[in-house]
Amino acid sequence: MTAATILIIEDDPALLRGLSDNFRTQGYEVRTASDGNTGLAAALGEPPDLLLLDIMLPKLNGYDVCKQLRADENWTPVIMLTAKDGDLDQVDAFDLGADDYLTKPFAFAVLVARLRALVRRGAPARPVVLTAGDLSLDPAARSVHRGDKAIELTPREYGLLHYLIRHPGEVMSKADILENVWDAYYEGDDNVVEVYVGYLRRKIDQPFGRHAIQTQRGMGYRLEADGG
Repeated sequence: MTAATILIIEDDPALLRGLSDNFRTQGYEVRTASDGNTGLAAALGEPPDLLLLDIMLPKLNGYDVCKQLRADENWTPVIMLTAKDGDLDQVDAFDLGADDYLTKPFAFAVLVARLRALVRRGAPARPVVLTAGDLSLDPAARSVHRGDKAIELTPREYGLLHYLIRHPGEVMSKADILENVWDAYYEGDDNVVEVYVGYLRRKIDQPFGRHAIQTQRGMGYRLEADGG
């Protein structure tokens, strides 16, 4: 069996070297680039099986690399890597077509597990519209619908729904939500999650007589897989 090829676009020499060595030890073929322009050319010229893409890159940032890949209809699975701790970095990454996202520092074992899952899944033929019953979220268009009815959400509400709809039927704790929708370093009151769940319910559930977002007392929140 041919080894999967990973293209790593990362400008930190130590991290690039460490990732390359570890992945080669795992049996992967590794190609590297240290700036966005070189990395984009490498990804378009000979698409890898998976792309590890830093956001803060010289010459062309990771957001623009991902955006240009998708505009060229290149659906290579992308995991974005970043040390940024801004509120909407993850939402931005998914909107542009990234498949997964890790904030530095991260455990290599976690990265390998996510990488293997993406390689098994392979590159999709087109961007996937996420659905739960008649509730749909289109990351490419950044739109949300309940049936044919368009629903306007704030960026934070959109980020929360995006996270929940990517895990239909699964209970997501407040800590999970804060880490993935706010950021890994958020130190505020976790009751903000409850507040935004309420906002979201008033837009995607109540007007339609639905109960898609369920509270699991003491555990977290779950979006019903059938859309409620």
